[in-house]
Amino acid sequence: MTVTIYDVAREAGVSMATVSRVVNNNPNVKPQTRKKVYEAIERLGYRPNAVARGLASKKTTTVGVVIPDISNSIFAEIARGIEDIANMYHYNIILCNADKRKEKEIRVINTLLEKQVDGLLFMGGTVTDEHILAFQTSSVPIVLCATSDEKGTYPSVDIDHEAAAFDAVNTLIRHGHREIAMISGTLQDPANGYARFHGYKKALETAGIEYQEDLVRIGNYRYESGVEAMKYFLGLKKKPTAVFAATDEMAIGAIHSIQDEGLKVPDDFSVISVDNIRMASMVRPLLTTVAQPMYDLGAVAMRLLTKLMKKETVENPRVILPHETILRLSVNHVNE
Repeated sequence: MTVTIYDVAREAGVSMATVSRVVNNNPNVKPQTRKKVYEAIERLGYRPNAVARGLASKKTTTVGVVIPDISNSIFAEIARGIEDIANMYHYNIILCNADKRKEKEIRVINTLLEKQVDGLLFMGGTVTDEHILAFQTSSVPIVLCATSDEKGTYPSVDIDHEAAAFDAVNTLIRHGHREIAMISGTLQDPANGYARFHGYKKALETAGIEYQEDLVRIGNYRYESGVEAMKYFLGLKKKPTAVFAATDEMAIGAIHSIQDEGLKVPDDFSVISVDNIRMASMVRPLLTTVAQPMYDLGAVAMRLLTKLMKKETVENPRVILPHETILRLSVNHVNE
């Protein structure tokens, strides 16, 4: 049978209120009494009921995290940062994978809120009106991580995706490239896909390079779409000399597509991207990329959420973390 707080109280010869104070680390318990309660807990194998404690305190010490694609190493690294900080502040994580499907994201958000989480982290997906409606039903703090909503209603931690893309394309331009193709993410994603596309166009415009619609293909952020997009570019009569991919996965797909045709990177095509996943330093040639601080995105987002849950003062609810260009071997000068 399940051991209850009543059983512990009877075994220790104290009241149930005293047992509750000990379990909840209330300092107003005599050391000798505390020792008796802990000994009774150990003898009986008592485990406090987290749900009951949550109902009493109106806190469950749990945080819900919605992750768009658990197989994507970017989100796995962000989740590590979230969990490390959550552990530091004694919060438990309920991690839910949404398979990059909006309807599942909405369902997961509602489920987590029904489970009385103390806070919610929404990671890396497009924030639509439907998401906002789901968020508005919540009485607990919500932080967006590696994304943001267009109106800036909710606290968020992210990088400047437009600036990151601008820096990537500008790196190619500084290396003499002017025929620069882009493998973009979906333009319906304003926080990431469209922002990186706009950074590409802005870099071309700043350098006085004409934007060419046939040098842009829309992918889905994954490896396979990089392969297919690069096949298209290889079939053009006038081929680009360089490719900017919105994600490392698509860039790696592009590199393999180039190599499958017996061509070389960077001798025949330079390739650059954004993210700096672990595979970027494993693929050959090593991939030049603009790194976003994935672990820090998660850690800072979780720390921001802890402040909101504790009702502490938050000076800046919209945090933009710095990115960094990592020069490796997939880019060279166009005339070398």
